[in-house]
Amino acid sequence: MTMPHENSPLLTCGLSSLLSGLGQDGQDEPLDVDSNLGDPATSRARSLNTFFGVIVPTVLSMFSIVLFLRTGFVIGHAGLFHSLIMLGVAYVIISMTILSICAISTNGAIQAGGAYFMISRSLGPEFGGSIGLMFYLANVCGCGVYVLGLVEAILDSYGQEAGSSAAVLPGGYWFGVLYSSVVLLVCMLVCLVGSHLYTRASFLILLVVTVTLLSIIISTLVLGPIPISLNHPGETPNSTHVYNTSYTGFNLTTLKNNLKPGYTLDYSTSTIMTFASVFAVMFNGCTGIMAGANMSGELKNPSVSIPKGTIIAVAYTFIVYLLFFLLVSSTCDRALLVQDYGFLRRVNVWPPFVTLGIYCSALSAAMSTLIGASRILHALALDQLFGRLLAPASITTQAGNPWVAVLYTWALVQCVVFAGQLNSITSLVTVFYLLAYAAVDLACLALEWASAPNFSLVTVFYLLAYAAVDLACLALEWASAPNFRPTFQFFSWHSCLLGIVGSVVMMFVIEPLFSSASIALLLLLLLFIHYRSATSSWGYISQALIFHQVRKYLLMLDVRKEHVKFWRPQVLLMVSNPRSSCQLISFVNQLKKGGLFVLGHVHLGDLDSMTADPVQAQYQHWLSLVDLLEVKAFVDLTLSSSVRQGTQHLLRITGLGGMKPNTLILGFYDNCVPDDYFLQDPVFYGGASTLNVDLPSLQAHFPPVRNHESPWRLGPEEYVGMVRDAIKMGKNVCLARYFHQLQPLGGAGVTQLIDVWPLNLLRPESGGFVDVCSLFLLQLACVLNMAAAWRHARMRIFLCVEADSQGEGAWPGAGWLQKEAELRELLQKLRIRASIQVVMWEVGTTETAVMEEGGGSSSRRRAATPGGGDVGGGGEDGESGGWARTAPHVSPDFLLSVNDMLRENSAQADVRFLYLPRPPAPADQSHTYLAQLEAVTHELGPTLLVHGLTPVTCTEL
Repeated sequence: MTMPHENSPLLTCGLSSLLSGLGQDGQDEPLDVDSNLGDPATSRARSLNTFFGVIVPTVLSMFSIVLFLRTGFVIGHAGLFHSLIMLGVAYVIISMTILSICAISTNGAIQAGGAYFMISRSLGPEFGGSIGLMFYLANVCGCGVYVLGLVEAILDSYGQEAGSSAAVLPGGYWFGVLYSSVVLLVCMLVCLVGSHLYTRASFLILLVVTVTLLSIIISTLVLGPIPISLNHPGETPNSTHVYNTSYTGFNLTTLKNNLKPGYTLDYSTSTIMTFASVFAVMFNGCTGIMAGANMSGELKNPSVSIPKGTIIAVAYTFIVYLLFFLLVSSTCDRALLVQDYGFLRRVNVWPPFVTLGIYCSALSAAMSTLIGASRILHALALDQLFGRLLAPASITTQAGNPWVAVLYTWALVQCVVFAGQLNSITSLVTVFYLLAYAAVDLACLALEWASAPNFSLVTVFYLLAYAAVDLACLALEWASAPNFRPTFQFFSWHSCLLGIVGSVVMMFVIEPLFSSASIALLLLLLLFIHYRSATSSWGYISQALIFHQVRKYLLMLDVRKEHVKFWRPQVLLMVSNPRSSCQLISFVNQLKKGGLFVLGHVHLGDLDSMTADPVQAQYQHWLSLVDLLEVKAFVDLTLSSSVRQGTQHLLRITGLGGMKPNTLILGFYDNCVPDDYFLQDPVFYGGASTLNVDLPSLQAHFPPVRNHESPWRLGPEEYVGMVRDAIKMGKNVCLARYFHQLQPLGGAGVTQLIDVWPLNLLRPESGGFVDVCSLFLLQLACVLNMAAAWRHARMRIFLCVEADSQGEGAWPGAGWLQKEAELRELLQKLRIRASIQVVMWEVGTTETAVMEEGGGSSSRRRAATPGGGDVGGGGEDGESGGWARTAPHVSPDFLLSVNDMLRENSAQADVRFLYLPRPPAPADQSHTYLAQLEAVTHELGPTLLVHGLTPVTCTEL
């Protein structure tokens, strides 16, 4: 189901097609999906693979102009030692951000918008919109940097001021703007055609750049020393500075001279370089890590392509940068590096190779940032966070190309180009990217019109963008939401925090003023979006984080902002006598996944006949019990004339705001005599606890456990009525049996087993496993598997399918294989790790068969069909509202056979999750209903019968 204005479906189209092909008999309610996902235009738009959609644009964006035009600049001023430190710091920052990108991008479906989409859907519209706009501005300024860098390289070769024989292009400010505008126009035309032309052009450019890199490496091996004379205009008219330097080839003396830093005057800016200013230049070669993520709307499988392609591209560029640093430091005189940006052309076996590489890499980077920025702007326009100002940017061609967003971006880049020179804006772009990176890892206003290239602002922008990605991932990790299950797991909150701190620190090291201005602008945008935009259905990470905070933040937990992505169990466990329920209390504490856990108890009585409320005095004993059991639970007690009525009261009034129980858990109703846990655990009788608890008083307060002669506090009709009441009130219901047999966990060499049977066992012919109740069953088992004590447990899911008739003794054909493949695909989409066991139901021949996934032994056994052929029990057919008119007519032989099958296949399990059918509507059918449940679970071991009503699984971010 989707919310208004929501662009992201609850389930992906792949899961939609999966559901449509499965039988859904017995489904409580349909699972809606967004029909737009099946649109042919959308399918056509998603056509890029990992190589063309991620690796190629990322590699070219990271090389850009820095590799060819600023490698010597970095080594010449900083020396090899400082250069390697800069390279290490830069790649540590982007590596932490990449880990966050990979985690977020593999945690569900990703649509167009790249980093903006991931941040906004993780942190909400305020952070997403503000960081998205900053990241868009970073790409706009970055595109201007690459265009101006390309023009600078062209004028160095063919400008009249270059003094070469091919000097045909006039120089000057306006001619520079003209050349930049022509280059930008070419980039715009390519982007208007669409991503397909861009990817083809990028691949050809990558081939050219690769040949250029090889030529540079080969040149260092084959060329001997070359004397070089350099001329630069002096401070006075008609004066010239002449520098006699050389290319020495591999030389140990050259390497020693280039080891230490030697920050000096930059010939293009006439300013003294520092570590920060040189790092700002060098970091621009690391700002293309999101080029592939920005193409998320055109990728066939973005959750696979983005992490895989980005990691490969970054590893490749790191190796190339490291190799270039070592080669340049070992072969070039320091004066050559400091006084000539384009020295690589002078020391190449064929200089046009380098010239062509510079032109191609700069042109590709410009196209990459232009098309990436247009995708971000398009996503911002679709989300309507900035009103009518960006509304036209949502217009696309029939093939899905946002051509209006491309025109918007082109116009803004054209304004940047009027800065006229490369170093005038690169500092701005650096600030933007650093700020955006900081917010990504957590979750610029001033523009310096200098007379020469300045990368600082560009770098700050990029660092801000990287911090934003790390922030989003850190918030999801700290929120501990059950649906944050990225398939990429090589990250932690430590890496996110390190990325945030690194980005923010380097921002202020590079440009304190611009960094402060950028953060101020970010906060203003955040407040603007917060007060202007309507409530979003993306899900708010703040709601997941506030859940862990103290009472004063409870009012911030808005029930109108609840979202399936951040669903977690909020349990009301009804306890009659904790003496017999301690194991169950501890188990539910592991099942809650950071959610609300309330121990409920009903004290029978009438307040009118009492002088004081007896419940108030009991709280202290119950809280002491919580302390002794070391569970994170609240206690809620009530006084009522009946247990059923008291349970209704607790279901209605327990909790506040968004912290209210959504699941009711009851102990099973049977004739078993419970054990007294207080007599088994030394904590309750031996004084082993270090807590300040009055153990004798606690022992005396709770009455002895029930025996055969003890009267029941409630009858079968009242018990089943409690189940029926909870379902009517929209609460999920679990019945727990045999949890007093739950063995202590954590034994050395012992693997726990969690068995899940997502099928109404009283209606096996339904064969479905994708109704709401079954998916709720899977989610609860997955939540338990995420708990610390159960983290290493193995989950097994039993898939019950109707066997194909192929004669006695023959295994069925492809029917069960198809069901197994569908279930495996569903588990993959839901990121649930489990093995599958296929259970064959042969209702016609009254046989069942079991075979484990991946082969192995199988067994076949006779099973009686339900009497009269009327296999009910789910309660999904019958009267309106989903209630059965009567309890299902099921033969005792059938129930015995089901129980035998469960005991045989789940005998080794530590806990079992079974499908709980709806109870029948008539109260006089309660005995039959309970008898059927008792027969199915007889001597089965710890078992949780589950009936879920609410959707809880999600494939989105």
